[in-house]
Amino acid sequence: MKIRADIAQLIRDGHTNASIAHRLRCDETTVASARRALRMPPADLLGRLYAEAVPTGRVRSAAGRQPLSPAQQAANRATLAAALRGDDTAAA
Repeated sequence: MKIRADIAQLIRDGHTNASIAHRLRCDETTVASARRALRMPPADLLGRLYAEAVPTGRVRSAAGRQPLSPAQQAANRATLAAALRGDDTAAA
């Protein structure tokens, strides 16, 4: 299966299938097939470590929208990268 580079990058960045499909105007099954071909876990199993609203500096929470500091954004990205690599020791 040939996988589009933009889909693969968004999967690696931690976005959900629905988010990727919406952003790239493709079907969710296309994204799901690419995720399976890349042997990547579903984004929901990653515990939503990477907030899809990071470019705005905000994430959704039970209490509403709260700003994330640049340090917290970097920590979230590092934790996600470790989870994608399967590195259990990097989780703090």
